Amino acid sequence: MTVLTTPHLNFRGEARAALEFYHSVFGGQLILVSNADAFSVERAEEAQQIKFGQVIGGNGFQIMAFDVPASNSYEQGEKSFFVSVRGDSVPEVTELWGRLAEDSTIIEDLAPAQFSPAYGMLKDAYGVVWVLDVAAAYEAA
Repeated sequence: MTVLTTPHLNFRGEARAALEFYHSVFGGQLILVSNADAFSVERAEEAQQIKFGQVIGGNGFQIMAFDVPASNSYEQGEKSFFVSVRGDSVPEVTELWGRLAEDSTIIEDLAPAQFSPAYGMLKDAYGVVWVLDVAAAYEAA
């Protein structure tokens, strides 16, 4: 049996823009299903908001997102979660960092760290905190 964990991000009206941005960073397939597409419009102004959205990259990257309807409570919170992207090499992670950093707030610059050849943290324009690093071998404790 295989189990895949995919981060699912919740937005209030920004899911489409966020997913389109992540697609521009990671490539792959972009899937956007609006409330209208799913025949589940509660309020007319939410018809084009995202009921189901996903980016599936050819490199194994996956992320899902949707717009929380106004009829449901929603509080994004402060650093309530991080999305971690771990690559195999510094050039690979540096390239993703450069694209993801557009219009983002850098929390920690991408640089060598004690536990990784490259590690960085940023908060993108949609309020999502991303951690990017290069996978490193660890000694058993």
